Amino acid sequence: MIGIKSIASYVPSAGIDNYAQGARFGKDESFIIGKIGSAFLPRKADEQETSDLCVEAVRTLFANHPELKPEAIDAVIVVTQNGDEEGLPHTAAIVQDKLGLPTHVAAFDISLGCSGYVYGIYAMKGFMEAAGLKNGLLITADPYSKIVDPEDRNTTMLFGDAATVTWMGEAPVWALGKAKFGTDGSGAPHLKVSDGTFFMNGRQVFNFALIKVPAHLHELLDDSGLVAADIDAYCIHQGSAAIVDAVARRFEEGEPEKFVKDMVETGNTVSSSIPLLLEKHAGDSTWQRVAISGFGVGLSWGSAILYRP
Repeated sequence: MIGIKSIASYVPSAGIDNYAQGARFGKDESFIIGKIGSAFLPRKADEQETSDLCVEAVRTLFANHPELKPEAIDAVIVVTQNGDEEGLPHTAAIVQDKLGLPTHVAAFDISLGCSGYVYGIYAMKGFMEAAGLKNGLLITADPYSKIVDPEDRNTTMLFGDAATVTWMGEAPVWALGKAKFGTDGSGAPHLKVSDGTFFMNGRQVFNFALIKVPAHLHELLDDSGLVAADIDAYCIHQGSAAIVDAVARRFEEGEPEKFVKDMVETGNTVSSSIPLLLEKHAGDSTWQRVAISGFGVGLSWGSAILYRP
């Protein structure tokens, strides 16, 4: 059974003080923490590329697990929509070379944003099982500092740079249960890049999340034969504090405190937000069953159940 064995991450130590940034736009502390949710936004160095963030996360994984050797890696998937330079070649190939991984590695990118982690772990599981592979690395890295306009208060106060890597293989710590996915391309104009600059219609994205995510989680529970009380925690995409709080309230069943919120020092890290939560909060927890949900650009969403086998 292929599942999640371990998660590691890389979050740049340098970044932006969001209080200072908020002051430029006339936003006070209550807005920054209560609505945005982030006091500090990590930023990659100018000379760092997306692949460099990926490499740092993988090196941390290797350091944490000396038993995992680079030559044992069979597959690398990078979830990103902001790859190296112009996006060609695929970032996963660059990561393979920088890490010195063997050339028999299957390496490819998945172009998804905030839903990308949920899609990615199931894509990796299916790919590995179909091909008989043993060790896969699912990497997330989507540095929005490449595309965010620092003068756009709707986006520059939200996004942080980070990368994560999820080691997938046999004898997992977390097994992958039922999953559900969705796409509504009619919402594409609400989150897009034009002429190299990111645009977001915050109100439309908020409404989309509030309507879609709680209902999707209920559908997932129903399809899994579970009820809200069976879930120990909900690790959903950290779009903003306001979105996480609103989804938790709208979900209705269960305790809102089961919805993990932790973005004060990271901001919205796109496809890295869910694995960052799992790395920090699920690893040594007593949780037996976790629901995850990613949602955003596309519009795209995916929700799944993780459980301890």
